[in-house]
Amino acid sequence: MKALRKVEAAPGLQLCEVPEPEVGPNDVLIKVLRTGICGTDLHIQNWDPWAQRVVPVPLTIGHEFCGEIVELGSAVTGLAVGQLVSGEGHYVCGRCRACLAGKRHLCRNTQGIGYMVPGCFSEYFAMPASNIWVHRVPVDLDVAAIFDPFGNAVHTALQFPCLGEDVLVSGAGPIGLMAALVAQFAGARHVVVSDLSDERLELARSLGLADTINVGREHLGTVFERARMKEGFDIGLEMSGSGKALADMIDHMTHGGRIALLGTPSRPTEIDFSKIIFNMLTLQGVTGRQIFETWYAMSVLLESGLDISGVITDRFHHTEHEQAFAAAGNGRGGKVVMDWS
Repeated sequence: MKALRKVEAAPGLQLCEVPEPEVGPNDVLIKVLRTGICGTDLHIQNWDPWAQRVVPVPLTIGHEFCGEIVELGSAVTGLAVGQLVSGEGHYVCGRCRACLAGKRHLCRNTQGIGYMVPGCFSEYFAMPASNIWVHRVPVDLDVAAIFDPFGNAVHTALQFPCLGEDVLVSGAGPIGLMAALVAQFAGARHVVVSDLSDERLELARSLGLADTINVGREHLGTVFERARMKEGFDIGLEMSGSGKALADMIDHMTHGGRIALLGTPSRPTEIDFSKIIFNMLTLQGVTGRQIFETWYAMSVLLESGLDISGVITDRFHHTEHEQAFAAAGNGRGGKVVMDWS
């Protein structure tokens, strides 16, 4: 079968012929139909310092996918050949304090598919049945392929109740846009999306996120008058990983405001903690998804009418992976999906 792999400790990826994965008694074999490209995959392609430190070589990469079950391990129950599925890409130990308490997203021994253990950018992929999410309601294949990053967005956006609140989302990348859509769908009074890319802000507006601001040209405070805000943002969703964006967000929060942070800084960030202390702000770090509570929320949101399909702006066949990665890395578009059928 074909698989997209990091074959040497250097920039680049190769589409290779590899054996089909073995299916253990507790595994399922999936015929991969669609995959999404994540920023993590770009780090691996570019072979940056993080990738050099974390990723074993050789390795099949990728962690966003949907596909069809084609084989069940001998001990697997409750699943069936032919089901459309996605998968939770974090393999947890099951024995640490967090796992035993049902908080698997906090497992200290997590291994991530596609960067620590073999990933899903391949024609067939074997995964433990305990990590499988079945799409029991019809869903577009491209949308099913991005349940992993959609889960990041939902996990972040629902950290704090949004109903009636004024929400700032810093970072109009695909996950930031999905988080903004979730906050808006959850009843936020105003959702403001900030970024430095006019193309991504235009994409936000095309998705129905009307209030956007390019903070490279306009001061964030200017949105207060047009949004009829008097005291600042109630909730901040920091999705960019920019230290400047976080500092700007802190400066424009109301007293008692709450900030959820998903964006990962590329370097240490300096924060004025006196503003957090005297304004009684809450900063909540977010990682991954609650397994599987966030997945349930994702499915219910889609069933209830939330449409995230417009976040997907580019589609390629897996044989066009070089073009797909170029589109994902240009910083101007939305989500990129590859077809493996």
